[in-house]
Amino acid sequence: MPSAPQAPSSLKKIVAASLIGTTIEWYDFFLYGAAAALVFNKLFFPDSDPLVGTLLSFLTYAVGFAARPLGALVFGHYGDRLGRKKLLVYSLLMMGGATFLIGLLPTHAAIGSAAPLLLTVLRLAQGFALGGEWGGAVLLVAEHGDAGRRGFWASWPQTGAPAGQLLATGVLATLTATLSDAAFDSWGWRVPFLLSGVLVLVGLWIRLSVDESPVFKAALAAAERRKTEQTLREKPPVLAVLRDHWRDVLIAMGTRMAENISYYVVTAFILVYATEHADTSKQAALDSVLIASAVHLVTIPLWGALSDKIGRRPVYLIGALGMGTWIYPFFALVDRQSFGAMVTAATVALLFHGAMYAPQAAFFSELFATRMRYSGASIGAQFSSVAAGAPAPLIATALLAGYDSATPIVLYVMAAVLLTVVALGCAQETRHRDLADTEAYETDPAPAEDALAPYIRTPPPRS
Repeated sequence: MPSAPQAPSSLKKIVAASLIGTTIEWYDFFLYGAAAALVFNKLFFPDSDPLVGTLLSFLTYAVGFAARPLGALVFGHYGDRLGRKKLLVYSLLMMGGATFLIGLLPTHAAIGSAAPLLLTVLRLAQGFALGGEWGGAVLLVAEHGDAGRRGFWASWPQTGAPAGQLLATGVLATLTATLSDAAFDSWGWRVPFLLSGVLVLVGLWIRLSVDESPVFKAALAAAERRKTEQTLREKPPVLAVLRDHWRDVLIAMGTRMAENISYYVVTAFILVYATEHADTSKQAALDSVLIASAVHLVTIPLWGALSDKIGRRPVYLIGALGMGTWIYPFFALVDRQSFGAMVTAATVALLFHGAMYAPQAAFFSELFATRMRYSGASIGAQFSSVAAGAPAPLIATALLAGYDSATPIVLYVMAAVLLTVVALGCAQETRHRDLADTEAYETDPAPAEDALAPYIRTPPPRS
């Protein structure tokens, strides 16, 4: 039976807890991306020419994405077994700790080749933590709210991405505006990484104050009753997802392609393209992303609310087709070397991105059953990031180096849009689904012997 929706005050507290944690984690993740474009090529790969150094620093940036699927598997499994809240606390501590340590890391000039190696290890830790963060944060909100406004409320944790981007870019923009290039390269770049330690303490205090999802608690109680009655047994969440929801996983991965690739091209690669190709100042590029991220943050809940009215798929499709149409004017405007044109380019691009990103939280939550929802949503979101967001700045930089033109990059983004449109065409509309009505997906009758026997604990017979 569906659980009653939370009172507005309680739901707002849940949203705040998810949002603050997600903002901090994305701040940490995006901070690395910006630093990779601006300083890591000089501090950790100084023997390379500027563009090759940027490629190498983006390679360590991509390593963080490679760890995200592993984080999705581990956090998803235990999040479906132990609860959303506990795993969100662990992900926040891991991400914040790795980011703080990057701020203390010696550079290549101090310890040689050990510097980029340690940088890569800490980036792996960041990616592992973020792989588990997203699914838990959006589910905690989606499972607390009512179906009628799920798209709106679940989109708020999604604003953590632009909020984190805004915070990271804002701190870097302030430092680059107030410090000389020499001072920023010497010690200024460390400040935003060390600031993460303070932010994590604030996020941890808020996140520990919220309760577990009522939908999850009800599903856990039902699973315990079934185990006691020895009538039905649960499959391990990851195996259950791959067996019962493989098609939904593929849909989630496909819909992520345009959203993920376009975002990192617009927010991370723009710093390289504007400074190396369009001969625009580093400050102008950072400021344009800062302004666009502010607009992005405000409009994401509006797109989420629209998805409650007309459906997840139509809103997502607006964003995908809009991005495919806008990506060529995006680069044309950056090439004009005008700050106003660059702001327009980034803002419109992130508006279309928001139309894909906003309904994604509710859409992915609605694809999977409660006791495998953390695993399913995380796997679908994070496995696609390896093929999408991870190599996007790297591929875009390589294409720019090889062709000295934005045209191949435009075609790259358009190909991703095509994949997303196909995935949306294969999906069903989900906005009317009840997240508590999932029994048919969660369990199956236990055979006498099966390959999952080692994973099942059978209680002793009653006397």
